[in-house]
Amino acid sequence: MAKGYLANKERMETINSFGKSVGKRAGFKCEWCEGKEDLRVWDQRPDDEPNMDRLALLCSRCRALAEGRKADLNELRSIRNALWSNVPAVAEGAARVLAQCKEAWAREAIEESFIEETVKAGLLG
Repeated sequence: MAKGYLANKERMETINSFGKSVGKRAGFKCEWCEGKEDLRVWDQRPDDEPNMDRLALLCSRCRALAEGRKADLNELRSIRNALWSNVPAVAEGAARVLAQCKEAWAREAIEESFIEETVKAGLLG
């Protein structure tokens, strides 16, 4: 148990070390909805080694969406522009949330985005 705690602590320290750089990249706004409240670094791939491409600055509302909370259509529309980010964590993370929506506009937005084709295929199946 102590080993898991220490590994998690080290991981969080590594993620926190990227915080200022991620914040600057994001213009200190949520990289999904551009909100400015309760911003924190979100790790898109928690099983992989953290790096700038796998981290996004998200507000609490968008972090909740990333962690599986159901969204209403207005929330989904507010993150649609994130699909065109050149940061994989931002674009792919938003696409994963949008892919849960059955609306045609969400599917079309994912199809038109610059996300890797293999990721699109996995999301849109």
